[in-house]
Amino acid sequence: MDNRHRKGRPFSTVLECAISRRQVVKAGLTALVATPLSSLAETKLSPVVSSALLGFNSVAVSDLIDDVVVPRGYSAEVFYRWGDPVSDGPSFKMDGSNTAQEQLQQAGMHHDAIQFYPITTDSSLDERGLLVMNHEYIDPQILHIGGGVFDQPLQFSAEKVLKEQYAHGISVIEIKKDNTQWQIVRPSSLARRITATTAMTVAGPVAGSDYIKTEADPDGKVILGTFNNCSNGKMPWGTYLSCEENVNGYFKLSNPEKKSDKQQLAWQRYNFGNSYYGWHQHDQRFNLDLHPNEANRFGWVIEFDPFNPTSQPVKRTALGRFFHENVAHKLAKDKRIALYSGDDSQFEYVYKFISAKSWDGTPGAHHGQLLDEGVLYVARFDDDGSGQWLPLVFGLSALTKENGFDSQADVLVHARLAADAVGATAMDRPEWITVHPDTGAIFVSMTNNSKRGKEGKPAKDAANPRDHNNFGHIVQLNEQDAADLQFNWQIFTLAGAEQDKQSTIYGDGYANPDGLMIDDRGVLWVQTDISASKLNSGAFEAFGNNQMLAIDPVTGESRRFLTGPVGCEVTGVAMTPDLTAMWVNIQHPGDVPAKLKQQGQVKTPDYPNAASNWPDKAENGRPRSATVMITKDDGGIIGS
Repeated sequence: MDNRHRKGRPFSTVLECAISRRQVVKAGLTALVATPLSSLAETKLSPVVSSALLGFNSVAVSDLIDDVVVPRGYSAEVFYRWGDPVSDGPSFKMDGSNTAQEQLQQAGMHHDAIQFYPITTDSSLDERGLLVMNHEYIDPQILHIGGGVFDQPLQFSAEKVLKEQYAHGISVIEIKKDNTQWQIVRPSSLARRITATTAMTVAGPVAGSDYIKTEADPDGKVILGTFNNCSNGKMPWGTYLSCEENVNGYFKLSNPEKKSDKQQLAWQRYNFGNSYYGWHQHDQRFNLDLHPNEANRFGWVIEFDPFNPTSQPVKRTALGRFFHENVAHKLAKDKRIALYSGDDSQFEYVYKFISAKSWDGTPGAHHGQLLDEGVLYVARFDDDGSGQWLPLVFGLSALTKENGFDSQADVLVHARLAADAVGATAMDRPEWITVHPDTGAIFVSMTNNSKRGKEGKPAKDAANPRDHNNFGHIVQLNEQDAADLQFNWQIFTLAGAEQDKQSTIYGDGYANPDGLMIDDRGVLWVQTDISASKLNSGAFEAFGNNQMLAIDPVTGESRRFLTGPVGCEVTGVAMTPDLTAMWVNIQHPGDVPAKLKQQGQVKTPDYPNAASNWPDKAENGRPRSATVMITKDDGGIIGS
């Protein structure tokens, strides 16, 4: 059945049909031995309607295999690890002794979303490009000798704070293809690091407003740094968007009661209060008791030109402030740009921005100004399969002074409160969003929400159809045009194991869908993020290590393409335009999964590789997040 033609069907009908289809295609398994960084191993009987897009045999579930596993006929190579030089910088020291200044010249920690940018040259034989990727957060026990602020409080220093700040942010590296192999160009004039200390300009309605003015920046026009950069976006005019997600965990707040009721409500709504890292001890801007506006300067989408290493990133405030997971774009018929983004927390929202002006179709970073004028909307999912984009505009609906809002800057800084006020639909952790290149269908991953239906919390609804939603789901939106304010929606799939009667998966089972990307052939790549507290145990034991699957959006068939090492999240995927090379990021290998914790495994600064020693496998090493390059052995198209 073509999912694109299921517009507006009641959820009960969609669920009934999907479950029936899953039951029809039940198949047996033949477990084969997995070969690290190469192949294989699960063979299923052919489904009733086998995908024409997917030409590989699924790999098996990987239970505590400390390696990357891909199908037979494919090769995976570790390409760019935390601590590798960006250009001609210092090499990585396995004992964690690299200094802050050395870290500034090296790959950051915890790779996340990634994009590939081709470099056009005069020679048809010269294939070059840029890889741009986020480094979301850090693990101080692995980053430092002796660990972070909670491991050795008396030894926590300004040097450690600076190293942690430099390990955040973004990498830009140059790559080229020699014969058949892609390699990193070192040195490179295009390579750069953007970190938690990089100066950034502010654009849009919040620029210069009282909400972001500080003692260090009384004009509210320059912000130092970006961090918790989760996913990203790639604009058609050639720039890179990076999304600031869980920024609350970087600030210390001890005395909120000394501030106004409005300020306290805003902090509570964004869950400010506790610092994960203790930066405030040596960098006062992270102390909200002293600098309350500093929190408002993060939680934005930033944009920069990856081809200009001296370009200054810009925080685009018209896109709203919340825990941005990623940004996907569509062009309207009149060439206005629409951007879609999820707010990655339980019971949060899906947003859409529509520019006021049209794009003329030419490249150039100056087109980023289109993102400074327009309207931010939030989604309401109605039970009949229809939906509405609700404007977040000061003076409209409940967004008035009588309801506590004083300006458009106020609405955007406190986008969550504004979305609450207009009646948006609270979702089960809306994360990545991707758009089908041909149909324009929009896919949104809802990773999970174990609090759904608990006492005092919202119960299930049509768009979030399971109480205690442990496994997550994917929602599909359909619009006639990117500028429309109405849409139809449907449940694309309910995640879970194949034998789970609530699951509507057609093929290989998975849980907690997170990263999404549709390639130019139309293959939907889905990456999973089962937390370490559940990984490899209990109801999640059937899924093994986190993984990446390929799904045909038309038939719905899923095949497991990759499994990651112990404790990791599989996140971020990019491909060359000819689809013959793929880069996938492996984040936080070494997190100790529940199964190993139950066996007494504990990670400490002295034992950082308690769970994983990937990818170096050095005896006294430490796990390192890394980008893995995947190619097909015959040089063909990935997934075919």
